[in-house]
This record gives sequence, structure tokens and C-alpha cells, in this order.
Amino acid sequence: MSRRRDTLTLELFDWQPPQVAVGFAKDQLPGNRLASRISRAVALALKDCSLSRAEVAARMSDELGYPVSESMLDAYASEAKEGHKITLERFIALVEATGCHDLLGFVAELYGYVVVPERYASLIELHLLDEHEREVQRRKQAAEARWRAGR
Repeated sequence: MSRRRDTLTLELFDWQPPQVAVGFAKDQLPGNRLASRISRAVALALKDCSLSRAEVAARMSDELGYPVSESMLDAYASEAKEGHKITLERFIALVEATGCHDLLGFVAELYGYVVVPERYASLIELHLLDEHEREVQRRKQAAEARWRAGR
């Protein structure tokens, strides 16, 4: 007799916390060359976007106030087109047009940082204050112990 699965009980071991920091998975942007990794990041942003490249180019053009073509996007996403690098202002417009915040995480990760939504800033500050409070408490206890030992 087979047992039916209990669908009313929460599966504690299947739960995964929500992703807090934005960025691409390590295996999505392999390689050592920064130019190749940037091209791959652009390609992933374009691929994962629900818009066509023509629509992304149009949105970027509106954002920047000058034309960005679909062929320019193709060149930015191509590792072979080494003479066509995306500029910072176009990179920002790409983030805006695609909504791909993983691009921001990609840049921050290069410097050992992460990008988190602003709504978590106060929570992070609270954690840092708690850590500081514990450190002050440890230092006070150590000073008090030294004081008592010196009597």
C-alpha cells in the first residue's frame, strides 16, 4: 500500500530563503577576461528579458536621448566583437531597459561587494549595530576584569 503525501504539513527541509543580493550565478559568467564576462553578462540580460532586442534598443534610445541600435546590442553581447565595448551610460540604460539588476551585482562582485534592495538597508544597519553593541559589551567586561585584577 502506498502512502499518500501529506500536503498540509510544511516541508521544513525543502524551504529555501529568498535571494537577497542580486547577481549572476558563478557558473553563468565563466572565464578570466573581464571583457568576455561583460559580454556574457549583457547577453544574459538580453536573453532573460521579456523584450526583444529591438524593444530594448528603443527603450535605451529613449533613456539616453540618442539612438541605440539592435546591432549595437548584438555587438555588446558578442565576445568576438572586441572593438565594441558597452559604455557606462549605455550599461546603466541597459539595466533600466531590461530590469536586469543582476548586472549591478556583477559589477559590485568584482570588488567584493553585493547589491541588495534598499528595503534591507535598515535591517543590515540593525545587524551592524547589534554587532557593535556586543563588541562594546565584551570590551567593557575585559576592562572590568582588568580593573578587578589590579586592585
